[in-house]
Amino acid sequence: MPEPLIDRFLDYLRHERQYSPHTLEGYRRDLEQAARMLGIKNDTHWYHLSPADLRGWAGRLHRQGLSATSIQRKLSSLRQFYRFLQRKGLHGRNPAQDVAAPRRPRPLPRTLTPEQAGRLMRFPGDDALARRDRALLELTYSCGLRRAELAALDLGQPDLAQGLLRVRGKGDKEREVPIGEPAREALRRWLAVRGELAAPGERALFVSRRGNRLSVESIAQRFRLRARQVGLEVPLHPHMLRHAFATHLLESSGDLRAVQELLGHASIGTTQIYTHLDFQHLARAYDAAHPRARKKVQDSKTGK
Repeated sequence: MPEPLIDRFLDYLRHERQYSPHTLEGYRRDLEQAARMLGIKNDTHWYHLSPADLRGWAGRLHRQGLSATSIQRKLSSLRQFYRFLQRKGLHGRNPAQDVAAPRRPRPLPRTLTPEQAGRLMRFPGDDALARRDRALLELTYSCGLRRAELAALDLGQPDLAQGLLRVRGKGDKEREVPIGEPAREALRRWLAVRGELAAPGERALFVSRRGNRLSVESIAQRFRLRARQVGLEVPLHPHMLRHAFATHLLESSGDLRAVQELLGHASIGTTQIYTHLDFQHLARAYDAAHPRARKKVQDSKTGK
């Protein structure tokens, strides 16, 4: 085993960096395992490793089922080892410097079923606050809005005649999103009584009891309240309804690019594909797939 260089590195960490025995043991395990897998028979072999060699090693670890976090830790150990070699004038480059571990899988946030989403809209009451909250919920689910986007909406941004919503999202990027008929109807009913709450000259689409713009914190609070009223046993927050929008639309249509555009995302997951789809395509995908849009079609067939 190539003990001398590894031992010199560990002595440096022990005496100059004051690392704990537990940390030192972790470095030793990582480096000795790497040496075995990479075929290091003597110290000079460390000097001949390339970034491609280390990427291949990281790939083998990944295929063996090692987590991305563990692979990243082992790569970090190698980076520190090669920095030590550079600092001592023993080697001129660090082949581990730009080698990345496989990405950690991002857990999907919790979402609602279509049935739960429909149930959420049926909370009791029809006063001004109930109409406002129903419009908030319907619009979030219909258009997949972020909480900040919802709070920032002004009068005039929803075009109810055309069924379109202009949204200014992250990076000040504007997009147009179709509004399903249930959300359009909820907005009409809210706008009919908005004047009961709104302060004179207030431009915000959604206002509080005091008449000013509804804050993002208040929006989250109202979502939780309405979920409790209908007995949903989930800690509802606006992003959960946004995720439900994306999940239900994607499950129905399979059109990942349309969902990307509707959400205002710059890329599609790990593929990093940038797309620019025409609005008519987005509207067709929405009308064909979103549960609340399909309800409009079904109701027209049944005469409701």
